[in-house]
Amino acid sequence: MDLGLKDKVYVVTGSTRGLGHATAEQLVAEGARVVITGRTENSVAAAARALGPHAYGVAADNADPATPQRLIDAATSRFGGFDGMLISVGGPAAGPVATASDEAWGAAFDSVFLGAVRLARAAAERLPSGGVIAFVLSTSVRQPIPGLGISNGLRPGLAMAAKTLADELGPRGIRVLGLLPGRIDTDRVRELDALAPDPAAAREAATAGIPLRRYGTPAEFGRTAAFLLSPAASYLTGVMVPVDGGATRGL
Repeated sequence: MDLGLKDKVYVVTGSTRGLGHATAEQLVAEGARVVITGRTENSVAAAARALGPHAYGVAADNADPATPQRLIDAATSRFGGFDGMLISVGGPAAGPVATASDEAWGAAFDSVFLGAVRLARAAAERLPSGGVIAFVLSTSVRQPIPGLGISNGLRPGLAMAAKTLADELGPRGIRVLGLLPGRIDTDRVRELDALAPDPAAAREAATAGIPLRRYGTPAEFGRTAAFLLSPAASYLTGVMVPVDGGATRGL
Protein backbone atom coordinates (compact mmCIF):
# COMPACT_ATOMS: atom_id res chain seq x y z
CA MET A 1 0.00 0.00 0.00
CA ASP A 2 1.27 3.45 -0.91
CA LEU A 3 1.07 5.61 2.24
CA GLY A 4 1.26 8.81 0.19
CA LEU A 5 4.37 10.02 2.04
CA LYS A 6 6.58 10.84 -0.94
CA ASP A 7 7.86 14.43 -0.67
CA LYS A 8 5.80 15.13 2.46
CA VAL A 9 7.70 17.14 5.09
CA TYR A 10 7.62 16.31 8.80
CA VAL A 11 9.25 17.57 11.97
CA VAL A 12 10.13 14.74 14.37
CA THR A 13 11.37 15.88 17.77
CA GLY A 14 13.54 13.83 20.08
CA SER A 15 14.68 11.76 17.13
CA THR A 16 18.39 11.10 17.56
CA ARG A 17 17.54 7.69 19.02
CA GLY A 18 14.67 5.54 20.22
CA LEU A 19 11.10 5.88 19.03
CA GLY A 20 11.54 9.26 17.35
CA HIS A 21 14.52 8.03 15.34
CA ALA A 22 12.70 4.84 14.33
CA THR A 23 9.81 6.95 13.04
CA ALA A 24 12.13 9.27 11.12
CA GLU A 25 13.79 6.23 9.52
CA GLN A 26 10.46 4.88 8.31
CA LEU A 27 9.28 8.26 7.01
CA VAL A 28 12.48 8.67 4.99
CA ALA A 29 12.19 5.10 3.70
CA GLU A 30 8.70 5.96 2.42
CA GLY A 31 9.96 9.03 0.57
CA ALA A 32 9.26 11.80 3.09
CA ARG A 33 11.60 14.60 4.17
CA VAL A 34 12.22 15.04 7.88
CA VAL A 35 13.63 17.62 10.24
CA ILE A 36 14.95 15.79 13.28
CA THR A 37 15.95 17.20 16.65
CA GLY A 38 18.18 16.36 19.57
CA ARG A 39 19.75 18.22 22.45
CA THR A 40 23.34 18.36 21.13
CA GLU A 41 24.85 19.35 17.81
CA ASN A 42 26.94 16.18 17.64
CA SER A 43 24.09 13.75 18.26
CA VAL A 44 21.70 15.40 15.85
CA ALA A 45 24.33 15.72 13.12
CA ALA A 46 25.22 12.02 13.44
CA ALA A 47 21.55 10.98 13.32
CA ALA A 48 20.89 13.14 10.26
CA ARG A 49 23.89 11.68 8.44
CA ALA A 50 22.66 8.17 9.16
CA LEU A 51 19.24 9.00 7.71
CA GLY A 52 20.67 10.49 4.51
CA PRO A 53 20.02 13.58 2.39
CA HIS A 54 16.29 13.67 3.06
CA ALA A 55 16.91 14.43 6.75
CA TYR A 56 18.06 17.67 8.33
CA GLY A 57 19.09 17.98 11.97
CA VAL A 58 18.47 20.86 14.37
CA ALA A 59 19.84 20.92 17.91
CA ALA A 60 16.88 22.00 20.05
CA ASP A 61 15.31 21.66 23.47
CA ASN A 62 11.54 21.14 23.56
CA ALA A 63 11.34 23.26 26.71
CA ASP A 64 12.74 26.33 24.90
CA PRO A 65 9.88 28.62 23.80
CA ALA A 66 11.83 29.51 20.64
CA THR A 67 12.08 25.87 19.49
CA PRO A 68 8.71 25.43 17.72
CA GLN A 69 9.21 28.31 15.30
CA ARG A 70 12.83 27.33 14.62
CA LEU A 71 11.81 23.80 13.65
CA ILE A 72 8.94 24.78 11.39
CA ASP A 73 11.08 27.44 9.72
CA ALA A 74 13.78 24.82 9.16
CA ALA A 75 11.26 22.48 7.50
CA THR A 76 9.93 25.14 5.12
CA SER A 77 13.32 26.62 4.23
CA ARG A 78 15.13 23.31 3.80
CA PHE A 79 12.41 21.21 2.18
CA GLY A 80 9.85 23.73 0.96
CA GLY A 81 6.86 22.63 3.03
CA PHE A 82 5.41 21.46 6.32
CA ASP A 83 2.89 18.63 6.52
CA GLY A 84 3.07 17.30 10.05
CA MET A 85 4.85 16.91 13.36
CA LEU A 86 5.61 14.01 15.68
CA ILE A 87 6.20 15.34 19.18
CA SER A 88 8.45 12.95 21.10
CA VAL A 89 10.28 13.79 24.33
CA GLY A 90 12.43 11.85 26.72
CA GLY A 91 10.72 10.51 29.82
CA PRO A 92 11.02 12.21 33.22
CA ALA A 93 13.20 10.72 35.94
CA ALA A 94 11.85 7.60 37.61
CA GLY A 95 10.58 7.67 41.18
CA PRO A 96 7.44 7.87 43.29
CA VAL A 97 5.03 10.78 43.36
CA ALA A 98 5.42 11.20 47.11
CA THR A 99 9.12 12.02 47.01
CA ALA A 100 9.47 13.86 43.68
CA SER A 101 10.63 17.42 44.28
CA ASP A 102 8.95 20.58 43.02
CA GLU A 103 11.99 21.12 40.83
CA ALA A 104 11.62 17.69 39.22
CA TRP A 105 7.92 18.28 38.58
CA GLY A 106 8.60 21.73 37.14
CA ALA A 107 11.36 20.58 34.79
CA ALA A 108 9.24 17.67 33.56
CA PHE A 109 6.20 19.87 33.06
CA ASP A 110 8.23 22.32 30.96
CA SER A 111 9.58 19.63 28.63
CA VAL A 112 6.94 16.88 28.61
CA PHE A 113 3.78 18.96 28.82
CA LEU A 114 4.23 22.67 28.13
CA GLY A 115 6.95 22.15 25.54
CA ALA A 116 4.74 19.68 23.68
CA VAL A 117 1.76 22.03 23.80
CA ARG A 118 3.87 24.89 22.42
CA LEU A 119 5.05 22.68 19.56
CA ALA A 120 1.50 21.61 18.75
CA ARG A 121 0.21 25.18 18.95
CA ALA A 122 2.88 26.43 16.55
CA ALA A 123 2.27 23.52 14.19
CA ALA A 124 -1.47 24.22 14.20
CA GLU A 125 -0.85 27.78 13.05
CA ARG A 126 1.20 26.68 10.03
CA LEU A 127 -0.28 23.37 8.90
CA PRO A 128 -2.50 23.21 5.83
CA SER A 129 -5.64 21.10 5.54
CA GLY A 130 -4.51 17.49 5.57
CA GLY A 131 -1.79 18.20 8.12
CA VAL A 132 -1.25 16.10 11.23
CA ILE A 133 0.10 16.46 14.77
CA ALA A 134 0.98 13.30 16.69
CA PHE A 135 2.15 12.95 20.29
CA VAL A 136 4.31 10.10 21.57
CA LEU A 137 2.79 9.44 24.98
CA SER A 138 2.75 6.19 26.98
CA THR A 139 0.46 3.42 28.15
CA SER A 140 0.40 5.41 31.41
CA VAL A 141 -2.40 7.32 29.68
CA ARG A 142 -4.49 4.20 30.42
CA GLN A 143 -2.91 2.90 33.62
CA PRO A 144 -0.02 4.01 35.87
CA ILE A 145 3.37 2.43 35.37
CA PRO A 146 5.04 1.50 38.68
CA GLY A 147 7.96 3.77 39.57
CA LEU A 148 7.16 6.49 37.03
CA GLY A 149 5.20 8.89 39.20
CA ILE A 150 5.89 12.12 37.29
CA SER A 151 5.25 10.56 33.90
CA ASN A 152 2.02 9.01 35.19
CA GLY A 153 0.90 12.47 36.27
CA LEU A 154 1.69 14.32 33.04
CA ARG A 155 1.00 11.95 30.14
CA PRO A 156 -2.78 11.54 30.70
CA GLY A 157 -3.23 15.32 30.81
CA LEU A 158 -1.34 15.71 27.56
CA ALA A 159 -3.54 13.05 25.98
CA MET A 160 -6.64 15.04 26.96
CA ALA A 161 -5.07 18.20 25.52
CA ALA A 162 -4.44 16.30 22.27
CA LYS A 163 -8.04 15.10 22.09
CA THR A 164 -9.28 18.63 22.71
CA LEU A 165 -6.97 19.95 20.00
CA ALA A 166 -8.38 17.33 17.63
CA ASP A 167 -11.83 18.82 18.19
CA GLU A 168 -10.53 22.35 17.66
CA LEU A 169 -8.54 21.64 14.49
CA GLY A 170 -10.80 19.07 12.87
CA PRO A 171 -12.92 21.66 11.04
CA ARG A 172 -9.71 22.88 9.36
CA GLY A 173 -8.89 19.35 8.16
CA ILE A 174 -5.98 18.92 10.59
CA ARG A 175 -5.69 15.64 12.47
CA VAL A 176 -4.36 15.22 16.03
CA LEU A 177 -3.66 11.89 17.69
CA GLY A 178 -1.45 10.08 20.16
CA LEU A 179 0.64 6.92 20.24
CA LEU A 180 0.91 4.91 23.45
CA PRO A 181 4.08 2.82 23.37
CA GLY A 182 4.30 0.00 25.86
CA ARG A 183 7.38 -2.17 26.35
CA ILE A 184 9.36 -1.22 23.25
CA ASP A 185 12.98 -2.37 23.42
CA THR A 186 14.66 1.04 23.55
CA ASP A 187 17.53 2.36 25.65
CA ARG A 188 14.97 4.10 27.87
CA VAL A 189 13.02 0.92 28.62
CA ARG A 190 16.21 -1.04 29.25
CA GLU A 191 17.33 1.67 31.67
CA LEU A 192 14.02 1.39 33.52
CA ASP A 193 14.29 -2.40 33.66
CA ALA A 194 17.79 -2.02 35.09
CA LEU A 195 16.41 -0.10 38.11
CA ALA A 196 14.77 -3.29 39.40
CA PRO A 197 16.67 -5.40 41.98
CA ASP A 198 16.68 -8.23 39.42
CA PRO A 199 16.47 -6.70 35.91
CA ALA A 200 16.16 -10.07 34.18
CA ALA A 201 13.27 -11.09 36.41
CA ALA A 202 11.61 -7.70 35.88
CA ARG A 203 11.81 -8.10 32.12
CA GLU A 204 10.47 -11.64 32.33
CA ALA A 205 7.53 -10.48 34.46
CA ALA A 206 6.76 -7.62 32.07
CA THR A 207 6.92 -9.95 29.09
CA ALA A 208 4.47 -12.35 30.75
CA GLY A 209 1.85 -9.58 30.81
CA ILE A 210 2.08 -8.99 27.05
CA PRO A 211 -0.11 -11.27 24.90
CA LEU A 212 2.60 -11.47 22.23
CA ARG A 213 5.08 -12.47 24.97
CA ARG A 214 7.84 -10.16 23.81
CA TYR A 215 8.91 -6.55 23.84
CA GLY A 216 8.24 -4.58 20.69
CA THR A 217 11.00 -3.27 18.42
CA PRO A 218 11.57 0.40 17.62
CA ALA A 219 10.98 -0.43 13.94
CA GLU A 220 7.50 -1.78 14.76
CA PHE A 221 6.67 1.47 16.50
CA GLY A 222 8.15 3.50 13.64
CA ARG A 223 5.99 1.75 11.05
CA THR A 224 2.85 2.41 13.09
CA ALA A 225 3.76 6.06 13.58
CA ALA A 226 4.55 6.55 9.89
CA PHE A 227 1.17 5.15 8.93
CA LEU A 228 -0.68 7.39 11.38
CA LEU A 229 1.20 10.45 10.11
CA SER A 230 0.50 9.55 6.49
CA PRO A 231 -2.39 10.50 4.20
CA ALA A 232 -3.37 6.81 4.29
CA ALA A 233 -4.68 7.46 7.83
CA SER A 234 -6.68 10.51 6.76
CA TYR A 235 -9.84 9.58 8.70
CA LEU A 236 -8.11 8.95 12.03
CA THR A 237 -8.07 11.77 14.56
CA GLY A 238 -8.62 12.23 18.27
CA VAL A 239 -7.50 8.67 19.00
CA MET A 240 -4.86 7.27 21.35
CA VAL A 241 -3.32 4.24 19.62
CA PRO A 242 -1.58 1.67 21.86
CA VAL A 243 1.57 0.09 20.44
CA ASP A 244 2.06 -2.41 23.22
CA GLY A 245 1.60 -5.95 21.99
CA GLY A 246 -1.86 -6.04 23.55
CA ALA A 247 -0.75 -5.28 27.11
CA THR A 248 -3.55 -2.75 27.73
CA ARG A 249 -6.18 -4.67 25.80
CA GLY A 250 -8.59 -4.84 28.74
CA LEU A 251 -8.52 -1.15 29.64
